[in-house]
Amino acid sequence: MTVCRPETVDTGLRDAAAIPPHQRPYRWLILVLLWLLYFSFGVVIRSPSPLVTPIIQDLHVSYGQMGFILGSWQLTYIVLAVSAGIIMDRWGIRRSIVLGALVIGLSSLLRSLSGGFFSLLFFVALFGVGGPMISIGCPKTIAYWFRGQERGTAVGIYTTGPWLGGMAALAATNSVVMPLTGNSWRLTFVCYGLMTLAFAGLWWGFTRNVETEGRTERFNAAVMLKELLGNGQVRLILLSGLLSFGFMHGFFAWLPKILENSGMTPAQAGLASALPFLTSIPSVLIIPRYLPARYRGSSIGLMAFLSAAAIVSVIVMKWPAIPGLLLFGMTGPCLIPLLVLSLMEVPEVAAKYLGSATGVFFCVAEIGGFLGPFFVGYLKDIFGVFAAGGLLLSGMGVVIFLLMLWMQRASGGGPRE
Repeated sequence: MTVCRPETVDTGLRDAAAIPPHQRPYRWLILVLLWLLYFSFGVVIRSPSPLVTPIIQDLHVSYGQMGFILGSWQLTYIVLAVSAGIIMDRWGIRRSIVLGALVIGLSSLLRSLSGGFFSLLFFVALFGVGGPMISIGCPKTIAYWFRGQERGTAVGIYTTGPWLGGMAALAATNSVVMPLTGNSWRLTFVCYGLMTLAFAGLWWGFTRNVETEGRTERFNAAVMLKELLGNGQVRLILLSGLLSFGFMHGFFAWLPKILENSGMTPAQAGLASALPFLTSIPSVLIIPRYLPARYRGSSIGLMAFLSAAAIVSVIVMKWPAIPGLLLFGMTGPCLIPLLVLSLMEVPEVAAKYLGSATGVFFCVAEIGGFLGPFFVGYLKDIFGVFAAGGLLLSGMGVVIFLLMLWMQRASGGGPRE
């Protein structure tokens, strides 16, 4: 019988720890766990949208109030995004991510207890407390565990998590989950909350005794913000990010209700609302990785313009929805990763503030993420139709198109490869 001596075990552990993270097979399990957490992130974000009709009826809220609720989590996200980074510095990514997942699950569970506008508003807004932990923690973890082309592949894979989660919520809520729960929107939220808590448990269990981060670089936040916001190209990218989140969240948050108003049943509207995600997945995986950097600005502008045209066709013109939905999925979701890549290639950003600039970008973009759903609902209350909100959202896409043409011209065609 062979006896394993303590010094042999200790030597084996040291040898394993000496292997760089990007060469350890365990990195792929880390990626799977991150994907599951980001998937639940997308499910909980999109789950209120297909339930708008029963929620409005049961809680007696207006369309404007519902729009405020749908966008409320972005407000807390904006306020707490910077604090999330500080917490990660002190607690580490493993504990921070599980905290974020627990809060997201709790947000979904508590929605089942809503008795009116203010309680539902608070429970949806609670998502924004945990959301930054996931959306900021995931890329930081990927940066530690992956290098080179594998990092690009890993980013593309985990980025599909929230899109597939959103597609699942829109497609399955009214056609699968609601019938299983006796058509109870409250129990539907409970199901999604329990799923999120289960994924949080998997992350906590499988990352035990596993290092998930490297050393955090300290910097002066005030100086960083001053230098970033003093750069004209950065300001254009930040404004484009705000507008991108505005029309994307505004469109997706209200899409099931818009399609219901066009004559679809709730189940049909949910399935149709998931169609953009079918084309968004290959687009997000392929276009940001292979698009030449020198064409990035003009490509962002073109995609924003096509997204605006898709919104007009679905909401304003009320043409057959499927072509417009597929076109929007092919173009709109690519805007954010392309804008982030453009931001990272600004020389002043790449030299000093690569990660921090990305955090600032999402913090600013979420302002648009709140305003988009709110204004669509508000304009519906005023005019009685969604067409006014559709024109506003499409106008945001046109503005991005103009901003990107301006940036492309000012930068002389963008960075060269």
